[in-house]
Amino acid sequence: MMADPEHNPAAPGESPPQAAEPPRQQERVFLVVIDDSPELKIAIRYACRRAFRSNGRVAMVHVMEPTGFGDWMGVNQLMKDEARQQAEATMQKMATEVNKLSGKMPMLYFREGDRRDELLKLIEEEPGISILVLAASTGPKGPGPLVSALTGKYIGKMRVPITIVPGNLTLEDVEHVA
Repeated sequence: MMADPEHNPAAPGESPPQAAEPPRQQERVFLVVIDDSPELKIAIRYACRRAFRSNGRVAMVHVMEPTGFGDWMGVNQLMKDEARQQAEATMQKMATEVNKLSGKMPMLYFREGDRRDELLKLIEEEPGISILVLAASTGPKGPGPLVSALTGKYIGKMRVPITIVPGNLTLEDVEHVA
């Protein structure tokens, strides 16, 4: 028997059944690793354009790798402090750019340790992160150690998709593909 759209299945005195409200879509968060690579601008631009077009948000992580002066505590602490100040300045500068391009201030994360391991931990700890955006190096050594690791041996540890943006794209190219 076919359901009659005009027929109200509610009994007398009862309210008609309500259509289930569609679940609210969670805000997409595009995570970008902040480093000193020349491809960073492409990754940021791509993440910003995708976030803007999907009403999402950009998150940025900077991972400070350990220094090699463990025996010299004073030198080690001085180097860590300088690296942290430089990282904060870079993140501030990039946050301003992200706000301008995406319309929202990014989420900022600072970590210390191995870049790959800290990135995997962050993605695991922060359920709001939806997509990891990396730009591939165009140099002769390949796409870069992070891209190589996360698309190779460590792909099984990822709980989010990875978008790899070719590092040789122009900013105009990014506008077309994002």
